[in-house]
Amino acid sequence: MDALKKGFSMAKEGVVAAAEKTKAGVEEAAAKTKEGVMYVGTKTKEGVVTSVNTVAQKTTDQANLVGETAVAGANQVSEKTVEGLESVVASAGLVKPGELTKQGGAVQQPTDEGQ
Repeated sequence: MDALKKGFSMAKEGVVAAAEKTKAGVEEAAAKTKEGVMYVGTKTKEGVVTSVNTVAQKTTDQANLVGETAVAGANQVSEKTVEGLESVVASAGLVKPGELTKQGGAVQQPTDEGQ
């Protein structure tokens, strides 16, 4: 009987030792897993910030391009409008065709020196 008790006692000590080692191993694995998850999270966050900044910059660039194109288009439309008005004014006989001059991009009617 003593032999059985001694055998069970040794087995119990072995199980306790194994459990302690398992507990320590699990704690170490959990710590390393946490470190890995935090690292991946940090890298993902950095990637997202970089992506958001890239998208924001490209959006700004596109908005500027659209704005510049709209301004250029508006300038062309206004130039054509002025040219059309010059034609209408000249054809209506309100001014003589040679009297309209362009100065600095603006159409001006020459002043009458006698007035």
